[in-house]
Amino acid sequence: MNRRRSFGSRGGGRRPVSYGPRSGGRRGGCGRLVVGLIIASFSIVSYCASKEYNPVTGETQYIAMTPRQEIALGLQAAPEMARQHGGLHPDRNAQQLVDNVGQRIVGRSDAGETQWQFEFHLLADEQMVNAFALPGGQIFITAALFQRLETEGQLAGVLGHEVGHVVGRHSAQRMAQSKLTNGLTGAVAVASGDARAATVAAAISQMVNMKHGRGDELQSDELGVRFLAQAGYDPRSLIRVMEILAESRPSGGPPEFFSTHPNPDNRIGRIQDAIREVYPNGVPEGLIR
Repeated sequence: MNRRRSFGSRGGGRRPVSYGPRSGGRRGGCGRLVVGLIIASFSIVSYCASKEYNPVTGETQYIAMTPRQEIALGLQAAPEMARQHGGLHPDRNAQQLVDNVGQRIVGRSDAGETQWQFEFHLLADEQMVNAFALPGGQIFITAALFQRLETEGQLAGVLGHEVGHVVGRHSAQRMAQSKLTNGLTGAVAVASGDARAATVAAAISQMVNMKHGRGDELQSDELGVRFLAQAGYDPRSLIRVMEILAESRPSGGPPEFFSTHPNPDNRIGRIQDAIREVYPNGVPEGLIR
């Protein structure tokens, strides 16, 4: 009876030696490395090609969108942002005050020389102490913060800081930075084929972007001081705003290193330095506080 024999299973037949997995692994590793380098190169070239000069800050920035795109994005997002905070506040007198102070800052400072379309909104939210700016000039302050402010100068301090974010183009700058770090993180993940390496790269990129966020806040404080002084407000009012923010901050918050905003206490010293730079001989009398 004939029996089928598997080649190399028994007897003296030589077993073929397979090198496939090892050499394939080498080829796969090289291929991943090449793809990773392409992704990284494309991310870096795209980032460097987005360089622009900001005449108000005097800095060269890397920006992810055009001014028209920033304005359009802010206008598109504004209704949704208002909805998330309970809509616009019904007090027309309070809204008029916000408008008047905001427009005075823009009209009498370097911010008025820019192309941004500034609009100021008082939100109905009485729980969250906050103010923020969207790209292109849409600026919001919650009722919770508005009600804590004691003077017109303090309101000017809040709005001047947010105007600084718009003029500094911080949102568009952060988008460009995020695209770069995401691209480099993806490149590491592809090139290494190691999930742990990708996780470490993602954590590092997140901390880098947080650092940029804290730098944006400090620059907006400095720009706020400058805009307040130009508009006839006492920039020392911004110091009291920082104290109000510190008082409203919940205890046990995360350390500054892992926060996108510097601690209010730490910002006061930088604000004082900015005031001395604007007024080296001391703050004059007669400014609105």
